[in-house]
Amino acid sequence: MRAYPASLIPDPAGGFTVTFRDVPEAITEGDTREEALLHAEDALESALAMYIAGNEPLPSPADARAGEVMVPLSALGMAKTALYEAMREEGVGRAELARRLRWHLPQVRRVLDLRHASRMEQVEAALAALGLRLIVDVARAA
Repeated sequence: MRAYPASLIPDPAGGFTVTFRDVPEAITEGDTREEALLHAEDALESALAMYIAGNEPLPSPADARAGEVMVPLSALGMAKTALYEAMREEGVGRAELARRLRWHLPQVRRVLDLRHASRMEQVEAALAALGLRLIVDVARAA
């Protein structure tokens, strides 16, 4: 599971600001702790989408320090980041993946875009083109 440690900083005027030390581009806020954490997943995925769009390596998540909370990606976000990292490990670019899948290049771009609501079946097909299979697990919420 890909999850990043986040700091929730109370704002003297009310609400909370959320920052990620491993992904400094991800910053958000909320009026309550719960709202801030809901926004945190979206901010994290939006920031990681910039890394993918720039063909940059994704930051490795560190362990949480005292006072931090772990913010996981959505299930689709986890699948897409796994696909992206597998492509980098195998040296398979977007054009080569499109060729293997017989897809148009924009379809590959969308399946890698963390902000696009791809169907999980599309991510599974892309992983299969790399010789990989998606395995899903369930855990109790913290």
